[in-house]
Amino acid sequence: MKNRMYSLGQDDVGASLWRRAQQSIPGGGMLLSKRAEMFHPSLWPAYYRSARGITVRDLDRRKFQDFYLMGVGTNSLGYARREVDSAVTAQIRRGNMSSFNNPGEPRLAEQLVSMHPWSDMVRFTRTGGEAMAVAIRIARAATARDHVAVCGYHGWHDWYLSLNLENPTGLDSLLLPGLEPNGVPSQLRSTNHAFEYGNIDPLMELVSTHQLAAVVMEVARGATPDNAFLTKVRDLCSKNGIVLIFDECSTGFRESFGGLHLNIGVEPDIAMFGKALGNGYAVNAVIGRREVMENAQKSFISSTFWTEGIGTSAAIKTLEVMERTRSWEKISSVGRDVKSGWNAIARELELPISVAGLDALASFKFIDSRSNVFKTFITQEMLKRGYLAGTTFYASTEHSSRRISGYLDALEGVMTFIADKWDTAHFEQYLVGPEAHQTFRRLTN
Repeated sequence: MKNRMYSLGQDDVGASLWRRAQQSIPGGGMLLSKRAEMFHPSLWPAYYRSARGITVRDLDRRKFQDFYLMGVGTNSLGYARREVDSAVTAQIRRGNMSSFNNPGEPRLAEQLVSMHPWSDMVRFTRTGGEAMAVAIRIARAATARDHVAVCGYHGWHDWYLSLNLENPTGLDSLLLPGLEPNGVPSQLRSTNHAFEYGNIDPLMELVSTHQLAAVVMEVARGATPDNAFLTKVRDLCSKNGIVLIFDECSTGFRESFGGLHLNIGVEPDIAMFGKALGNGYAVNAVIGRREVMENAQKSFISSTFWTEGIGTSAAIKTLEVMERTRSWEKISSVGRDVKSGWNAIARELELPISVAGLDALASFKFIDSRSNVFKTFITQEMLKRGYLAGTTFYASTEHSSRRISGYLDALEGVMTFIADKWDTAHFEQYLVGPEAHQTFRRLTN
């Protein structure tokens, strides 16, 4: 399959608009994970004109196949899924907001509870960060305790970033190096504590030295779930009256119809879902046991736009499509095919890489100090060939075998160049501009 070759540069419409955005928007955009500097500081198109299936068109009318983040994990059914968009359009025609409550709320709540038999009640938000803030508030209200132990990425709110008040590098391995907790109240110092996934001893030490309100963790990130470890965490929380919160914003609906924890038989007290739940529309859910969730009534947790109708309408239809098509099986199969392709290319070219992640949230890394340079080069060269690509891949149901084959053919050409130039003293000479940013601090200098 022959790949097109695009010419990209700083004079492109998207690149020019991104430079303008720096003057009117702090950081250029609302989401760190969409900043051009995180992909390719000189060539990343930055803005889209349209997105459908896995095809994204930029402001310069170039067409790219998204083999990268698919909306940072939001669109597991593909962009602009017809059934979901139709449900949203119908809601808009009826009216998205009213002085009355949105009838989609109890319908969606009942469906999520039926999917997770251990749960009883649900609260909805529109973003993942605020959903996690809601979960923490409920846990603190339920236990009358302040301290939290975390393992994973859980958003931008004060409760989470306070980890770096005590230890400036506390979030380096969990989120991103260089995060300075400016604006986070100093009174939150030492209320948040990190622990290592897979090692129960540090968590046991935290439990023995602090009155923990909650243990907050991702069920898996970058690897398959550790059932034995998660069982130990569940037992430890149960014995000490600690609310166990599973953050399934990314992992939900990827390997099961619901939370990843359903596959391993470990039940939390609260679970949070987002991203794939609305297939690109803003809806997040905090579900939990009645005795814990009712404590939301002991604290003021309320927001006007949590009551609009688009998010719940999108989620109800998204779940219907997922169940009908068994989307979690499809995207896992897609991810396995891509992983297999990565490994086959690396073996053939004798390139040292490690492949990790859930099948539908896959990634690979060069086992070399120049790993980020290589990642930036892959993005640069795949853009020329009409692909959004790097070393991470979020699978969708719209990634067909034909398109996977075309992507792997294009990637093999780029990887062949890397293999041929492997011993070059300064591989960065092949980059157009600087390498992709890896830390938050570099973005603010």
